Amino acid sequence: MSRRQILSISVVGKDRTGVVASVTKFLFESGANVEALEEQVTRGQFSMAIQASWDGADWRPGPIKEGLNRLGIELGMDIRSRKYAAGGAQRFAIFVSKEDHALLGILEAVASKQIKAEPVVVISNHESLRSIAKKADLPFRRIDWTQRREAEAKALKLTEEFEVDFVVLARFMKILSPQFVWYFKNKIINIHPSLLPSFPGPQAYRQAYEHGVKIAGVTAHFVNMHLDEGPIIAQSSFDVKRGMSLKEIVQTGQKHESKTLVKAVKLYLNRRLDVHWGTVKEV
Repeated sequence: MSRRQILSISVVGKDRTGVVASVTKFLFESGANVEALEEQVTRGQFSMAIQASWDGADWRPGPIKEGLNRLGIELGMDIRSRKYAAGGAQRFAIFVSKEDHALLGILEAVASKQIKAEPVVVISNHESLRSIAKKADLPFRRIDWTQRREAEAKALKLTEEFEVDFVVLARFMKILSPQFVWYFKNKIINIHPSLLPSFPGPQAYRQAYEHGVKIAGVTAHFVNMHLDEGPIIAQSSFDVKRGMSLKEIVQTGQKHESKTLVKAVKLYLNRRLDVHWGTVKEV
């Protein structure tokens, strides 16, 4: 019995008429069932994410990929596709900057089989964590993020090279563009050091400290087109005791970051999440 095959397809480019019709027409003619489709236009930029499936006999990966490439050229759109790992372990990229606690938490969870997925590459805008990747026997790729467009193009090429299914931002301190996010719609998991929507931005612990909050925490969420927003997957909180210094708040928060990020990845892999109108629901 032939297995059902699934592709995640992203379409990004300058807005024009007929794109949705052209892409769905091609998929229907290739024998696909369109299971999910989401599109939007932002400042003249068109973005669409599709999940399509084929039953056994209709699955012809070569012609389908070639057809999508031709269609992208005809429409003037960047069309990319990734085969969904329905049966085997999913492959993921870890994006990092300088802080190591979230990366170490993810790698420990993989080693202990809490996370049943395969990390395939560590991508960073700094050299700081190369030794940790090397110890875990993972390829490490540093990308200069001075020019975001060029940096994201290189990162996207790496995700294709390593056949990445989803992305984990383990304290990656750069903002991803809406275009990059659409390539991995609801497949980029981030950890933020506050109980969102409070205290977005890079200085969340300092903001909490300066505001004198009594309860602080962290949020794991899917990344969307807005800074430190997106559907919330999991949160964790802790009491800010009287007299706690900023350093103590940060140290406590980082422990929660690692655990909550691992929890979010596990929920994602267990297929227990559904994003509906911007809200994550466990199913």
